[in-house]
Amino acid sequence: MSEAPRIWVDADACPVAIKEILFRAAQRTQVQVTLVANHALRTPPSPYIRSIQVPGGFDVADNEIAGQVAPGDLVVTQDIPLAAAVIDKGALAVHPRGELYTPDTIQQRLTMRNFMEDLRSSGVDTGGPSALHPRDKQAFANQLDRWLAQHSFVQR
Repeated sequence: MSEAPRIWVDADACPVAIKEILFRAAQRTQVQVTLVANHALRTPPSPYIRSIQVPGGFDVADNEIAGQVAPGDLVVTQDIPLAAAVIDKGALAVHPRGELYTPDTIQQRLTMRNFMEDLRSSGVDTGGPSALHPRDKQAFANQLDRWLAQHSFVQR
């Protein structure tokens, strides 16, 4: 019998409100949630929530997640290359704002990311992301609930 699907969180840039949604889901459904970051993280005491601190460095946390993720797992990330890597391994990836990355959309997102990176490196100010809105939190919670239901995690 295979291990139950898990949730991996690229925690360095994950908003606190999204982590709180994940913490509540872990307690409610007993799904394993693992946060990966290059700094120490505070997590509530729970047998379903853990954190992994990796050394600082370019893509170290992403590489840790990509190396451990299994088919069916869910990865919460804003990092498009990480999302592409986990999709290639048969896992799902979702943005903290609720956008589900799919095999059909990830190439377009990679192309746009590379284009924006080229603009920034040539000195163009592309601005930053807007603040997390309540509708973003709701969109994320909806995607999470769909994944939990698909994998038959018991809602308590």
